[in-house]
Amino acid sequence: MVKPKYYLVERTLLPEVFQRVIEANEAIASGKAATASEAAKIAGLSRSAYYKYKDGVRPFFEATTDRIVTYHFMLHDQPGVLSSILGLMARSGANLLTVNQSIPMRGMASVTISARTGEMKYSSEELVHRAEAMEGVSKVEILASE
Repeated sequence: MVKPKYYLVERTLLPEVFQRVIEANEAIASGKAATASEAAKIAGLSRSAYYKYKDGVRPFFEATTDRIVTYHFMLHDQPGVLSSILGLMARSGANLLTVNQSIPMRGMASVTISARTGEMKYSSEELVHRAEAMEGVSKVEILASE
């Protein structure tokens, strides 16, 4: 069996059929559609196109569910900022595997955290948005997902 390869492509560069497959999958997940046929109709797809791509196309942050995800944070060198990030991750249900912090330079510290995401209460995307909104957080990004 050939091992699949994955590519990260910006959404607007994808053929419209892929975007519609994602829309159909979201209709099923949200309960707007009870069957694949209903979902395909809502998204403006043929059933055959939906079935062809339904398992191979999904949003990046959905693909980070039940995985090991490595997050990178740029934090202001202030007391309690790292603690707040760790608290956010604990509240989310992430299982922290590694935490690495650099020595702060020019008032900023680089922190890399790897976590298992299978038990998280919300998506990695939501975690990133919540972290970005916290005081003392300059930048948050996902470095890797395995």
